[in-house]
Amino acid sequence: MKLSTLLRHLREGFKNIIRNGWMSFASISSIFFSLFLLGVFVLLALNINSMASNIESQVQIRVYLQTDIDQQKANQLENKIRKLSDVSKVEFVSKEKGLELLRKNLGKDGDALLDGYDQASNPLPDSFTVEVFDPQNIAATASQITALNNGDETKPITSVKYGQGTVEKMFKITNAIRNIGLIVVIGLGVTAMFLISTTIKMTILARRREIGIMKLVGATNSFIRWPFFVEGALIGIVASGITTVVVLMAYSELVRLNEVELGLLMIKLIPVADCGWKIATLLIGLGSLLGVWGSVISVRKYLKV
Repeated sequence: MKLSTLLRHLREGFKNIIRNGWMSFASISSIFFSLFLLGVFVLLALNINSMASNIESQVQIRVYLQTDIDQQKANQLENKIRKLSDVSKVEFVSKEKGLELLRKNLGKDGDALLDGYDQASNPLPDSFTVEVFDPQNIAATASQITALNNGDETKPITSVKYGQGTVEKMFKITNAIRNIGLIVVIGLGVTAMFLISTTIKMTILARRREIGIMKLVGATNSFIRWPFFVEGALIGIVASGITTVVVLMAYSELVRLNEVELGLLMIKLIPVADCGWKIATLLIGLGSLLGVWGSVISVRKYLKV
C-alpha cells in the first residue's frame, strides 16, 4: 500500500468519526461502560487472588521435638527436613525463644499467665517452623516430616501441627473464590465483546447506503474497508484509553483510602504500579481489537452489493 493511500485512509477514518458524531459517541460509550465493568472485576479478581495467596503463604508447619533431644540430633533432623522437595525454609525455635514468643502472643496477660516459668521450668519443647513452596501441598509435606520418625528408635518428633482440617477448609474457600472470580471475568469479557461488536455493527448499518454507492461506482473492497478499519481502531483506542484512565484513577484513590482507613483491617490492595500495566494492556488491547473486528465483520456484509 502506498503512503499516500494509507494517509487517505487515516484521514477518512478521522473524518468518519467526526461526521458521524452521535454514532461514534454511542460506540465509544458502549465500549467505555463494557470495559469499565470488565476492568473493575479484573481488579477485584486480582486483589482477591492476592489476598488468598497471602493467607496461604502464612500457613506453616510446626514440628515439636522431644524435650530431652540433644542438639546434634536436632541438627540431623533439620537437615533431613530441608532435603524434602517442597520445603522452602526451616527455622529452629528453641524452647526459650518459644516461651518468649508465647508471652508476646498473649499480650498484656502474658507475664501474669506465665509467671513462674523460667529457663529451668520451661515446659515447652524445642521445635521447627517449616515453610513450603506450595501451600496446597502442606498436608503431604507434614506427612513426610512425620515419617522421619520411622526407623529411628528415639522418635525425636512428638507431633507435627499445621492446622489440619482448618487449613483444608481454607484452601477450598480460596480456590472457590478464585474460580468464581475467573468465571465472572470471563463472562463479563464475553458480554463486553458482544455489546461492543453489536454497537459498531449498528454504526456500520446506519451507513450501508454509503457503502453500497461506493461499491457501485467501482471502489474496491479494500478501498472501502480500510477507512472503516481505521475508524473502528480509533474508536476502540479512544474508548479503551478513557476507560483505562478512569479505572486506574479511581483504583489509585481507593488504594490511598485503603492505606488510611482500612489498614487496621489488614486489607492490603495491590499497588497501582504492580497491576496498572496489566489493566492498561488488557483494556486498550481488547478495546482496539474489538473496534477493528466489529468494523471489519460489519462492513464485509455490505461489500457484496
